[in-house]
Amino acid sequence: MRYTQLGRTGLKVSRIVLGTMNFGPQTDEAASHAIMDNALDAGLNFFDTANVYGWGENKGRTESIIGSWFGKGGDRRDKVVLGTKGYGRMTSDSDTVWPNHDRLSALNIRRSVEASLKRLQTDYIDIYQFHHIDRRTPFEEIWQAIDLLIQQGKILYVGSSNFPGYKIAQANEAAARRGSLGLVSEQCLYNLAERRAEMEVIPAAQEYGLGVIPWSPLHGGLLGGVLRKEREGAGTRSTGGRSADALASTSVRAQIQSYEDLLDKHGLEPGETALAWLLTRPGVTGPIVGPRTADQLASALRAVELELSEEVLASLDEIFPGPGPSPEAFAW
Repeated sequence: MRYTQLGRTGLKVSRIVLGTMNFGPQTDEAASHAIMDNALDAGLNFFDTANVYGWGENKGRTESIIGSWFGKGGDRRDKVVLGTKGYGRMTSDSDTVWPNHDRLSALNIRRSVEASLKRLQTDYIDIYQFHHIDRRTPFEEIWQAIDLLIQQGKILYVGSSNFPGYKIAQANEAAARRGSLGLVSEQCLYNLAERRAEMEVIPAAQEYGLGVIPWSPLHGGLLGGVLRKEREGAGTRSTGGRSADALASTSVRAQIQSYEDLLDKHGLEPGETALAWLLTRPGVTGPIVGPRTADQLASALRAVELELSEEVLASLDEIFPGPGPSPEAFAW
Protein backbone atom coordinates (compact mmCIF):
# COMPACT_ATOMS: atom_id res chain seq x y z
CA MET A 1 0.00 0.00 0.00
CA ARG A 2 1.10 3.56 -0.68
CA TYR A 3 0.43 6.40 1.72
CA THR A 4 0.24 10.16 1.54
CA GLN A 5 -0.36 13.09 3.87
CA LEU A 6 -3.97 14.16 4.25
CA GLY A 7 -3.89 17.72 2.96
CA ARG A 8 -1.76 20.00 5.10
CA THR A 9 -1.95 17.71 8.14
CA GLY A 10 0.65 15.35 9.52
CA LEU A 11 -1.79 12.45 9.16
CA LYS A 12 -0.68 9.62 6.85
CA VAL A 13 -3.46 7.79 5.03
CA SER A 14 -3.68 5.09 2.38
CA ARG A 15 -4.21 6.18 -1.23
CA ILE A 16 -7.41 4.15 -1.38
CA VAL A 17 -10.21 4.95 1.05
CA LEU A 18 -12.52 2.16 2.15
CA GLY A 19 -16.09 3.34 1.72
CA THR A 20 -18.58 1.46 3.86
CA MET A 21 -21.94 2.60 2.45
CA ASN A 22 -22.75 -0.95 1.32
CA PHE A 23 -22.22 -2.41 4.80
CA GLY A 24 -25.70 -3.35 5.94
CA PRO A 25 -27.81 -2.62 2.85
CA GLN A 26 -25.73 -4.74 0.41
CA THR A 27 -23.23 -6.64 2.55
CA ASP A 28 -24.10 -8.40 5.79
CA GLU A 29 -22.15 -7.95 9.02
CA ALA A 30 -19.93 -11.02 8.68
CA ALA A 31 -18.94 -10.18 5.11
CA SER A 32 -18.41 -6.53 6.05
CA HIS A 33 -16.06 -7.60 8.85
CA ALA A 34 -14.15 -9.79 6.42
CA ILE A 35 -13.74 -6.92 3.96
CA MET A 36 -12.42 -4.65 6.70
CA ASP A 37 -9.99 -7.34 7.86
CA ASN A 38 -8.76 -7.80 4.29
CA ALA A 39 -8.37 -4.06 3.86
CA LEU A 40 -6.34 -3.73 7.04
CA ASP A 41 -4.19 -6.74 6.11
CA ALA A 42 -3.42 -4.98 2.80
CA GLY A 43 -2.35 -1.81 4.63
CA LEU A 44 -5.48 0.20 3.80
CA ASN A 45 -5.91 2.36 6.90
CA PHE A 46 -8.44 5.04 5.85
CA PHE A 47 -12.10 4.07 6.44
CA ASP A 48 -15.03 6.33 5.61
CA THR A 49 -18.64 6.16 6.77
CA ALA A 50 -21.57 8.39 7.74
CA ASN A 51 -24.23 8.47 10.41
CA VAL A 52 -27.05 7.99 7.86
CA TYR A 53 -25.54 4.95 6.13
CA GLY A 54 -27.79 1.95 6.44
CA TRP A 55 -30.58 4.07 4.95
CA GLY A 56 -34.33 4.02 5.49
CA GLU A 57 -35.32 2.51 8.80
CA ASN A 58 -31.74 1.27 9.34
CA LYS A 59 -29.84 4.56 9.42
CA GLY A 60 -26.83 4.10 11.68
CA ARG A 61 -26.54 0.41 10.87
CA THR A 62 -23.26 0.86 8.98
CA GLU A 63 -21.59 2.66 11.88
CA SER A 64 -22.82 -0.13 14.19
CA ILE A 65 -21.23 -2.78 11.95
CA ILE A 66 -17.92 -0.91 12.07
CA GLY A 67 -18.28 -0.58 15.85
CA SER A 68 -18.80 -4.31 16.31
CA TRP A 69 -15.69 -4.90 14.18
CA PHE A 70 -13.67 -2.52 16.38
CA GLY A 71 -15.05 -4.43 19.36
CA LYS A 72 -13.21 -7.56 18.23
CA GLY A 73 -9.97 -5.94 19.35
CA GLY A 74 -6.63 -6.75 17.79
CA ASP A 75 -5.67 -3.06 17.63
CA ARG A 76 -8.23 -2.57 14.88
CA ARG A 77 -9.26 0.86 16.11
CA ASP A 78 -5.69 2.07 16.63
CA LYS A 79 -4.69 1.11 13.08
CA VAL A 80 -7.63 2.83 11.36
CA VAL A 81 -8.01 6.49 10.41
CA LEU A 82 -11.76 6.78 10.77
CA GLY A 83 -13.91 9.35 9.07
CA THR A 84 -17.64 9.72 9.58
CA LYS A 85 -20.16 12.41 8.69
CA GLY A 86 -23.04 14.34 10.15
CA TYR A 87 -25.79 16.52 8.72
CA GLY A 88 -28.87 14.48 7.80
CA ARG A 89 -31.55 13.53 10.27
CA MET A 90 -31.63 9.96 11.50
CA THR A 91 -35.40 9.50 11.59
CA SER A 92 -37.22 7.99 8.62
CA ASP A 93 -39.41 10.04 6.30
CA SER A 94 -42.52 8.63 7.96
CA ASP A 95 -41.54 9.94 11.38
CA THR A 96 -42.41 13.29 12.83
CA VAL A 97 -39.65 15.75 12.03
CA TRP A 98 -38.45 17.52 15.15
CA PRO A 99 -36.54 20.81 14.95
CA ASN A 100 -32.77 20.70 15.46
CA HIS A 101 -32.41 17.04 14.52
CA ASP A 102 -30.49 17.72 11.33
CA ARG A 103 -28.05 20.19 9.74
CA LEU A 104 -25.07 21.80 11.49
CA SER A 105 -26.37 23.71 14.48
CA ALA A 106 -24.12 23.42 17.51
CA LEU A 107 -26.86 21.35 19.15
CA ASN A 108 -27.12 18.84 16.33
CA ILE A 109 -23.35 18.59 15.84
CA ARG A 110 -22.99 17.65 19.51
CA ARG A 111 -25.91 15.19 19.34
CA SER A 112 -24.65 13.61 16.11
CA VAL A 113 -21.08 13.17 17.33
CA GLU A 114 -22.16 11.55 20.59
CA ALA A 115 -24.48 9.16 18.75
CA SER A 116 -21.80 8.19 16.22
CA LEU A 117 -19.27 7.55 18.97
CA LYS A 118 -21.71 5.19 20.66
CA ARG A 119 -22.50 3.26 17.47
CA LEU A 120 -18.84 3.10 16.46
CA GLN A 121 -17.78 1.87 19.90
CA THR A 122 -14.95 4.37 20.06
CA ASP A 123 -14.15 7.45 22.11
CA TYR A 124 -12.87 9.58 19.23
CA ILE A 125 -13.39 10.21 15.52
CA ASP A 126 -10.30 10.99 13.47
CA ILE A 127 -12.07 13.08 10.80
CA TYR A 128 -15.58 14.44 11.39
CA GLN A 129 -17.04 15.58 8.09
CA PHE A 130 -19.91 17.93 7.30
CA HIS A 131 -22.01 15.91 4.81
CA HIS A 132 -23.44 19.00 3.13
CA ILE A 133 -23.42 22.78 3.45
CA ASP A 134 -25.83 24.36 5.93
CA ARG A 135 -27.02 27.68 4.55
CA ARG A 136 -28.77 28.55 7.83
CA THR A 137 -25.98 28.15 10.37
CA PRO A 138 -23.04 30.59 10.49
CA PHE A 139 -19.59 29.08 10.45
CA GLU A 140 -18.77 30.91 13.69
CA GLU A 141 -21.34 28.71 15.46
CA ILE A 142 -20.16 25.57 13.69
CA TRP A 143 -16.52 26.15 14.63
CA GLN A 144 -17.41 26.98 18.23
CA ALA A 145 -19.07 23.57 18.54
CA ILE A 146 -16.22 21.82 16.74
CA ASP A 147 -13.49 23.49 18.80
CA LEU A 148 -15.17 22.28 21.99
CA LEU A 149 -15.34 18.70 20.67
CA ILE A 150 -11.68 18.89 19.70
CA GLN A 151 -10.78 20.13 23.18
CA GLN A 152 -12.72 17.21 24.63
CA GLY A 153 -10.75 14.81 22.43
CA LYS A 154 -13.86 13.49 20.70
CA ILE A 155 -12.76 14.52 17.21
CA LEU A 156 -9.30 15.27 15.84
CA TYR A 157 -9.80 16.80 12.38
CA VAL A 158 -12.68 18.20 10.37
CA GLY A 159 -13.55 17.74 6.72
CA SER A 160 -16.30 18.70 4.33
CA SER A 161 -18.32 16.85 1.72
CA ASN A 162 -20.14 18.29 -1.28
CA PHE A 163 -18.92 21.84 -0.56
CA PRO A 164 -18.55 24.31 -3.42
CA GLY A 165 -15.27 26.19 -3.63
CA TYR A 166 -16.61 29.39 -2.09
CA LYS A 167 -17.91 27.50 0.98
CA ILE A 168 -14.50 25.90 1.48
CA ALA A 169 -13.05 29.42 1.48
CA GLN A 170 -15.71 30.78 3.85
CA ALA A 171 -15.30 27.87 6.26
CA ASN A 172 -11.53 28.13 6.48
CA GLU A 173 -11.47 31.92 6.72
CA ALA A 174 -13.91 31.70 9.64
CA ALA A 175 -11.75 29.04 11.27
CA ALA A 176 -8.62 31.14 10.79
CA ARG A 177 -10.26 34.06 12.61
CA ARG A 178 -10.69 31.75 15.60
CA GLY A 179 -7.17 30.36 15.35
CA SER A 180 -8.59 26.95 14.43
CA LEU A 181 -7.16 24.48 11.92
CA GLY A 182 -10.32 24.45 9.81
CA LEU A 183 -11.21 21.96 7.11
CA VAL A 184 -8.49 19.47 6.14
CA SER A 185 -10.34 17.44 3.50
CA GLU A 186 -13.15 17.65 0.97
CA GLN A 187 -15.16 14.74 -0.41
CA CYS A 188 -16.53 15.60 -3.82
CA LEU A 189 -18.02 13.90 -6.85
CA TYR A 190 -15.04 13.51 -9.17
CA ASN A 191 -14.15 10.96 -11.83
CA LEU A 192 -13.25 10.71 -15.51
CA ALA A 193 -16.85 11.25 -16.59
CA GLU A 194 -17.57 14.04 -14.09
CA ARG A 195 -14.75 16.60 -13.94
CA ARG A 196 -16.53 19.82 -12.98
CA ALA A 197 -14.79 19.76 -9.59
CA GLU A 198 -11.61 20.81 -11.45
CA MET A 199 -13.07 24.28 -12.04
CA GLU A 200 -13.58 25.52 -8.47
CA VAL A 201 -13.68 22.82 -5.79
CA ILE A 202 -10.24 21.29 -6.31
CA PRO A 203 -8.44 24.65 -6.76
CA ALA A 204 -10.05 25.90 -3.53
CA ALA A 205 -9.05 22.70 -1.73
CA GLN A 206 -5.47 23.03 -2.92
CA GLU A 207 -5.32 26.73 -1.98
CA TYR A 208 -6.46 25.97 1.58
CA GLY A 209 -4.52 22.73 1.99
CA LEU A 210 -7.39 20.25 1.91
CA GLY A 211 -6.94 16.70 0.72
CA VAL A 212 -9.43 15.81 -2.02
CA ILE A 213 -11.30 12.53 -1.54
CA PRO A 214 -13.36 11.71 -4.64
CA TRP A 215 -16.57 9.77 -4.20
CA SER A 216 -18.25 7.69 -6.93
CA PRO A 217 -14.91 7.17 -8.72
CA LEU A 218 -16.57 4.78 -11.20
CA HIS A 219 -19.53 7.13 -11.71
CA GLY A 220 -22.12 4.65 -10.55
CA GLY A 221 -20.51 1.77 -12.46
CA LEU A 222 -20.34 3.63 -15.78
CA LEU A 223 -16.52 3.47 -15.76
CA GLY A 224 -16.31 -0.09 -14.50
CA GLY A 225 -16.68 -1.95 -17.80
CA VAL A 226 -20.44 -1.54 -18.01
CA LEU A 227 -20.71 -2.30 -21.73
CA ARG A 228 -18.56 -5.40 -21.41
CA LYS A 229 -20.79 -6.62 -18.58
CA GLU A 230 -23.84 -5.80 -20.64
CA ARG A 231 -22.58 -7.97 -23.51
CA GLU A 232 -21.73 -10.79 -21.12
CA GLY A 233 -25.10 -10.55 -19.41
CA ALA A 234 -23.38 -10.09 -16.06
CA GLY A 235 -23.56 -7.46 -13.38
CA THR A 236 -27.21 -6.45 -13.58
CA ARG A 237 -26.62 -3.86 -10.88
CA SER A 238 -24.12 -2.07 -13.14
CA THR A 239 -26.79 -1.45 -15.77
CA GLY A 240 -29.27 0.11 -13.37
CA GLY A 241 -29.64 3.57 -11.90
CA ARG A 242 -27.16 6.18 -13.08
CA SER A 243 -25.51 3.85 -15.60
CA ALA A 244 -28.78 2.95 -17.30
CA ASP A 245 -29.87 6.57 -17.48
CA ALA A 246 -26.53 7.66 -18.93
CA LEU A 247 -26.32 4.83 -21.45
CA ALA A 248 -29.70 5.80 -22.84
CA SER A 249 -27.80 8.65 -24.48
CA THR A 250 -26.20 7.67 -27.77
CA SER A 251 -23.30 10.07 -27.24
CA VAL A 252 -22.55 8.76 -23.75
CA ARG A 253 -22.70 5.16 -24.94
CA ALA A 254 -20.26 5.99 -27.74
CA GLN A 255 -17.95 7.72 -25.24
CA ILE A 256 -17.95 4.72 -22.90
CA GLN A 257 -17.38 2.40 -25.85
CA SER A 258 -14.31 4.44 -26.83
CA TYR A 259 -13.11 4.22 -23.23
CA GLU A 260 -13.47 0.46 -23.07
CA ASP A 261 -11.91 0.01 -26.52
CA LEU A 262 -8.89 2.05 -25.45
CA LEU A 263 -8.38 -0.07 -22.36
CA ASP A 264 -8.84 -3.31 -24.28
CA LYS A 265 -6.10 -2.12 -26.64
CA HIS A 266 -3.70 -1.61 -23.70
CA GLY A 267 -4.81 -4.63 -21.68
CA LEU A 268 -6.21 -2.55 -18.83
CA GLU A 269 -9.21 -3.14 -16.60
CA PRO A 270 -11.77 -0.29 -16.68
CA GLY A 271 -12.44 0.01 -12.95
CA GLU A 272 -8.78 -0.15 -11.99
CA THR A 273 -7.89 2.40 -14.67
CA ALA A 274 -10.54 4.87 -13.47
CA LEU A 275 -9.12 4.68 -9.94
CA ALA A 276 -5.51 4.90 -11.13
CA TRP A 277 -6.38 8.01 -13.18
CA LEU A 278 -7.70 9.74 -10.08
CA LEU A 279 -4.45 8.95 -8.28
CA THR A 280 -2.60 10.97 -10.92
CA ARG A 281 -4.73 14.08 -10.38
CA PRO A 282 -3.32 17.08 -8.47
CA GLY A 283 -4.65 17.43 -4.96
CA VAL A 284 -6.24 13.99 -4.75
CA THR A 285 -5.54 12.06 -1.55
CA GLY A 286 -7.35 8.92 -2.61
CA PRO A 287 -10.71 7.86 -4.04
CA ILE A 288 -13.39 6.19 -1.97
CA VAL A 289 -14.19 2.64 -3.06
CA GLY A 290 -17.26 0.85 -1.77
CA PRO A 291 -16.65 -2.88 -2.28
CA ARG A 292 -19.50 -5.32 -1.74
CA THR A 293 -17.18 -8.32 -2.02
CA ALA A 294 -13.57 -9.27 -1.32
CA ASP A 295 -12.88 -9.51 -5.08
CA GLN A 296 -13.99 -5.91 -5.60
CA LEU A 297 -11.67 -4.80 -2.80
CA ALA A 298 -8.75 -6.70 -4.38
CA SER A 299 -9.39 -4.95 -7.70
CA ALA A 300 -9.34 -1.55 -6.05
CA LEU A 301 -6.09 -2.34 -4.27
CA ARG A 302 -4.42 -3.26 -7.56
CA ALA A 303 -5.18 0.23 -8.87
CA VAL A 304 -2.73 1.73 -6.37
CA GLU A 305 0.18 0.01 -8.12
CA LEU A 306 -1.07 0.66 -11.66
CA GLU A 307 1.06 3.12 -13.61
CA LEU A 308 -0.71 4.68 -16.59
CA SER A 309 1.45 5.66 -19.55
CA GLU A 310 1.48 9.18 -20.95
CA GLU A 311 -0.18 7.79 -24.08
CA VAL A 312 -3.07 6.35 -22.09
CA LEU A 313 -3.46 9.52 -20.00
CA ALA A 314 -3.55 11.66 -23.13
CA SER A 315 -6.12 9.37 -24.73
CA LEU A 316 -8.30 9.49 -21.62
CA ASP A 317 -8.23 13.28 -21.77
CA GLU A 318 -9.39 13.11 -25.37
CA ILE A 319 -12.29 10.83 -24.52
CA PHE A 320 -13.23 12.67 -21.31
CA PRO A 321 -12.03 16.26 -21.74
CA GLY A 322 -12.03 18.26 -18.54
CA PRO A 323 -13.46 21.78 -18.27
CA GLY A 324 -10.01 23.37 -18.14
CA PRO A 325 -8.68 25.69 -15.44
CA SER A 326 -10.81 28.47 -14.02
CA PRO A 327 -11.47 31.23 -14.81
CA GLU A 328 -10.27 30.44 -18.35
CA ALA A 329 -12.91 27.69 -18.60
CA PHE A 330 -15.70 30.25 -18.48
CA ALA A 331 -13.94 33.53 -19.39
CA TRP A 332 -11.47 34.83 -21.94
